[in-house]
Amino acid sequence: MKIALIQLTSSDDPTENIDTVCAYFDEAARLGADFILTPEVTNCVSTSRARQEDVLRHEHDDPTLKALQGKAKAAGVMTLIGSLALKTNDVDGRFSNRSFLIDRAGEIAGWYDKIHMFDVTVSDTESYHESRGYRPGVRVLARSDGVNIGLTICYDIRFPHLYRSLAKQSADILTVPSAFSPVTGAAHWETLLRARAIETGAFILAPAQTGTHKAHAGKSRKTYGHGMVVSPWGEVLADAGEEPGVICVDIDPSEVENARRRIPSLRQENRFEGP
Repeated sequence: MKIALIQLTSSDDPTENIDTVCAYFDEAARLGADFILTPEVTNCVSTSRARQEDVLRHEHDDPTLKALQGKAKAAGVMTLIGSLALKTNDVDGRFSNRSFLIDRAGEIAGWYDKIHMFDVTVSDTESYHESRGYRPGVRVLARSDGVNIGLTICYDIRFPHLYRSLAKQSADILTVPSAFSPVTGAAHWETLLRARAIETGAFILAPAQTGTHKAHAGKSRKTYGHGMVVSPWGEVLADAGEEPGVICVDIDPSEVENARRRIPSLRQENRFEGP
C-alpha cells in the first residue's frame, strides 16, 4: 500500500486552503498513492473565534469536504481528511474538530470528533484552551477497503489507552493528523508516535500542519511539521520535515501481524490492584 501524507501551512481562509490541498492531492494521486492523508484543521487554522464564526460551515455545506470527496472519487483513492473545523448546532456554539475517512467512491466511510482537547500552558507566553471553542467527541474506529483504521487527532497521542483500545478492536492503522506546537513537537512528537506504534503493533500515519499560518484576524499560529509514517516495530519510515508538500512511502500491512506475533502484549494484560 502506498501512503501519501500531505503537509500544509493552512491559513484562516478556507477558500484559499482548498486550492492548495487539492493541488497536493493531485500530486499524490499522480505518484500512485493508495491512501492520501491531510493534517488536522485542513480547512482553517485560526486562533480567532470571531473569524471562525465567519468562515466555518456546517458539515453538509463545507466546501473543503465536498472538494476532497470529489477528488477521492475521481482518483479512486482512499482518503483521510485529517480534520475539518466545522460549525455545529450545539447550544454553546462550540465547533467540532472532525476527521473524515473517505472511500474510493468519494463517500464518507467513517468520521471522528477529536476527544482530548488541547488545554495546556506550554510556557509563560504560550497557552491553548481548545475546549473553549471545540466540543469533544466519542467515536473512533472506521473501516474502508478491508482495512481497520483507528481515527485519532493530535493531542489524543498523549493518551495511550485510546490507542491500545483501538488496536484491541483490530485497528491495523492508527491515524494522528496534527497541528502540533513547535515547542512540544520538538520535545515529544517523534517519541510519542513511535511509542504508540510500538505499544500497539500498528502503523502510525501522522500528517501535519507546518510553519507560520497566515491570519486575517487574530494571532497567527506556528506549527511543528514533521508529518511521519511509523512502522509497527517503531521505525520512522518517512519524515516530511518542515516544508509543505507531499511525501510517499510504501507500507506492508502484513507487518502488523508479524509485530504483534513477536511482541503479543495486546493479549498479555494482567489485572492489578493499587496503588
